[in-house]
Amino acid sequence: MTRGINRWLLFTALILMSSCGRNVVFTDSTAMPGRTWKLEDTTAFSITVNDTLNSNNIWFIIRTGSAYPYRNIFLFVSTASPDGKSMSDTLNYDLADEKGNWYGKGFGDIHELQLPYKSNVFFPVSGTYQITVRHGMRIADLKGVYDFGLRVEKTTK
Repeated sequence: MTRGINRWLLFTALILMSSCGRNVVFTDSTAMPGRTWKLEDTTAFSITVNDTLNSNNIWFIIRTGSAYPYRNIFLFVSTASPDGKSMSDTLNYDLADEKGNWYGKGFGDIHELQLPYKSNVFFPVSGTYQITVRHGMRIADLKGVYDFGLRVEKTTK
């Protein structure tokens, strides 16, 4: 009897895991050595795109700890498409409210927050897109940043 229940639980878990993330086009993150994002460190992501028909949402994911000294972060973002076109953005995201309460989810010292970058994006050509990000804060060594990531998902219809 227990063997049958265990097989059923395993089968159910496999089905649930396979149904998760069907819309994920790309996800990756970079761990910051010493939990410090240095000004000269550029985080780079290469996204291979084959689908030029469906729209996508793009998020940055940042994980910080209590050593992070600010309630916001400035980011310098550059995007290059396979056909040689590029664009740059300067972004400012709030990571905590005025009272120091962190946004997002967290446990203990770690706080994770999804930062919306672009919504309903159509990639115009197939190929590899490059997205590079570096922090734009006024200090060289930004302490308390555990890792920084990028997530691209097809929009649901």
